[in-house]
Amino acid sequence: MRVVIVTESFPPDVNGVAHCALQTARHLVDRGHAPVVVAPAPAPGNKPDADAPCPVVHVPSLPLPGYPQVRVALPSRRLAATLIEHRADVVHLASPFVLGVRGMAVAARLGIPAVAVYQTDLAGYARTYMGAGEAAAWRRIRSVHGAADLTLAPSSAALRDLETHGVPRVALWPRGVDTERFRPDRRDEALRRELAPNGELIVGYVGRLAPEKQVELLAGACGLEGVRVVIVGDGPSRPGLEQALPGAVFLGRRTGDDLARVFASLDAFVHTGPFETFCQTVQEAMASGLPVVAPAAGGPLDLVAHGRTGLLVPPRDASAVRDAVRALAADAGLRAAFGTAGRATVEGRTWAAVGDQLIGHYANVLAGRRTAVAA
Repeated sequence: MRVVIVTESFPPDVNGVAHCALQTARHLVDRGHAPVVVAPAPAPGNKPDADAPCPVVHVPSLPLPGYPQVRVALPSRRLAATLIEHRADVVHLASPFVLGVRGMAVAARLGIPAVAVYQTDLAGYARTYMGAGEAAAWRRIRSVHGAADLTLAPSSAALRDLETHGVPRVALWPRGVDTERFRPDRRDEALRRELAPNGELIVGYVGRLAPEKQVELLAGACGLEGVRVVIVGDGPSRPGLEQALPGAVFLGRRTGDDLARVFASLDAFVHTGPFETFCQTVQEAMASGLPVVAPAAGGPLDLVAHGRTGLLVPPRDASAVRDAVRALAADAGLRAAFGTAGRATVEGRTWAAVGDQLIGHYANVLAGRRTAVAA
């Protein structure tokens, strides 16, 4: 198949949309298909990913006001030209919002089937950043995804939300995890001594530092005796979080094997954001053999088996986060049992396995188009 992946983000960006688009392109190449990626151009000074497995077409972009790490694509003829020149069989729209909406329109005009991947909880972001606008966000989601031949939801909770709000033709497509990169034996005792020189229990968060992630909920855990909180990531909330989380260690952005080493060197992982449609860092923590604390909302509901691989807590509840960390800190056997069970749970969730599922979805969409034409 000839596939054009239209994505709102791609490496060198570090986020779930960029990572999933990269893994999708890699798998398509591995299976003998021919993908091309269309993405916003990275910020000046940021080099495009040299390891991209296929051609990448960059369209002009500008930084999102107030959040310069996010680039927004500008109108460009390169998008339509790429779909035509590549003779696309199917268009893959990764978290369509700006560039993806244009990709959907071009695909419809050219009669090319489109598969839209839902990855971003726009309604949750509207509540976080504007205090309102949830209904408007769902109207946009319904309009964008309703035009696709198929929308793929990453979790059961996301699928229910889409169907409840009237999005048609929805199927489940989860995410894979690199279990070769993220694994317990990458634990680094020298790093642990650097992070916790007095032998503290190391509790980590990995992800963007932005308001919707609600990382400030870790404040109570920072106050626990014998616990060291480690924050990995960057974003607009970092200055405020450095004040709100006394004693926490901020490592900034880490990627690749360096990130895997940090994960494996933690004793427990805590995710705080309640708006995750999937939550890839939870899977990476589980692959690293860590017990997980996460909100009982969105993607983590599919990933964390409460009382077996970790603890689910009420969303936005700092006391519940603190109490969960305290319970794990007090019981090394429980931490070990959760970590072992978590690793076993994700070992079959490879990117190859979920990539083959995606190719199956493409094939079903193409077969549906052929049937409709024949009728």
